[in-house]
Amino acid sequence: MNRNKKIYNMVLIAVLTAITCVLAPLSIPLEPVPISLSLLVFYFSAYILGTKKALISCVLYIILGVIGVPVFAGFTAGPAKLAGPTGGYIAGYIFLVLITGVFVDIFKRKIWWYLLGMVLGTAVCLIFGTLWLKVSADMTFGAALLSGVVPFIPGDFIKIAAAFIISPVVYKRLKAANLLSD
Repeated sequence: MNRNKKIYNMVLIAVLTAITCVLAPLSIPLEPVPISLSLLVFYFSAYILGTKKALISCVLYIILGVIGVPVFAGFTAGPAKLAGPTGGYIAGYIFLVLITGVFVDIFKRKIWWYLLGMVLGTAVCLIFGTLWLKVSADMTFGAALLSGVVPFIPGDFIKIAAAFIISPVVYKRLKAANLLSD
């Protein structure tokens, strides 16, 4: 890979990380887990960047939050967020991006496979988050499911639908403008 392509890829990753850092803190404060726009950005990242670059962006976002930059839901930050009720969902973002990105990469951005990747990635993220919520908040699995999954289902469907419609359009426009490097 030549130097310009490496720099360009780093810029793309930085831009998607910055977008995540701007949109993820915007949230609806539910207890014990707020609703944020982070999943929407991760869906876009997986489609636009592909697995490897989207994972780098996701991990950078998490690192920024852990070291104290207020990028998590509600403009919060710090290592305690990973140990608290939302920690499993934050860690689950990595699996969401990995699964969605793999479906995007393997199936060459075919839209129905992208949809399946988003649904499966979201399910794994929610399962991971629910299990951690159960442990960290000392809840039953049913209570964790009711407070950490059920309120999010309508919003997650909306985010998936938005990404399903918008991601291919944005990707095609960026590709046509030679703003994406493979």
